[in-house]
Amino acid sequence: MFHRRDFLKCAAFLTVTATVPSTASLAATTTVTPSDFTLWQLPLHQSSAQGNSYVFQTTGGKVIVMDGGVPDEAGYLRGFLAALGNKVDAWFLSHPHTDHIGALHEILKNPDGIKIDTIYHSEFSKEFYEKVEPKSMPRTIDFYDRLKKGTAQVINVQEPGLVVDIDNVKFKILAVKNEEFTVNAYNNSSMVIRVWDSVRSVLFLGDAGVEEGEKILLGHFRNELDSDFVQMAHHGQRGVSKEFYQSFKFKACLWPAPLWLYNNDRGEGFNTSNLETINTREWMKELSIQKHFVSADGLYVIK
Repeated sequence: MFHRRDFLKCAAFLTVTATVPSTASLAATTTVTPSDFTLWQLPLHQSSAQGNSYVFQTTGGKVIVMDGGVPDEAGYLRGFLAALGNKVDAWFLSHPHTDHIGALHEILKNPDGIKIDTIYHSEFSKEFYEKVEPKSMPRTIDFYDRLKKGTAQVINVQEPGLVVDIDNVKFKILAVKNEEFTVNAYNNSSMVIRVWDSVRSVLFLGDAGVEEGEKILLGHFRNELDSDFVQMAHHGQRGVSKEFYQSFKFKACLWPAPLWLYNNDRGEGFNTSNLETINTREWMKELSIQKHFVSADGLYVIK
């Protein structure tokens, strides 16, 4: 078990501060308004698998989790949350692949002192996941069952546009599950969430693919994508298109990726054409994006 003392000892060596000026702070001439939240991009501490895990804390002490990562990261996440008081006010889930909900799945099996107030997700119909993700079906069924039997309030978001306001930090859901997508089905049904306060903004793309990206650009929220930070879709590989990234403004990239994925190198004999992180990094160069924060490098704190 990874407890608070172990986490703090590890974090002292891992933490790197990531500061990117927001639009508001760039405009300031004499003072910089402090942000209403701190965001951590959690490291791939115990696993070389790709995972997606982010934690917010507001100035009022509220804690919010995005996804949480793979099952092997549950111990580290438990320690992290223990250091913040063992209470999660809101937990947002992009989609039910194990590299996004695996750690929470383990915590739901054994909360071990962690209290979760509200969980937001976009639930698939049984008919849909039986058809499009049969290999993931047993895990999906068990996860949904544990959500329903747990003590947290569960909000099943079926339409985009919901805004959750927590201590002046707003979480707006720009996309939810779409059962019209049967190719890359779970990923293309990622909840896409924009988070902002008066100073800073972050766009979380989950594992959105080309099809979901195109739908967003044709929808009501096309003009709400501009952000300071963007979580790279599908860990930076086979996610949204180049045209999607070109369609809005941002300053820095958050890469929830291990080094083998970020560097497009899984070892000798690996077919690198199966991965597209190099392409995505080239797109970022074309957009003059110079700030890249990779979870394999350690724990980043954005404040």
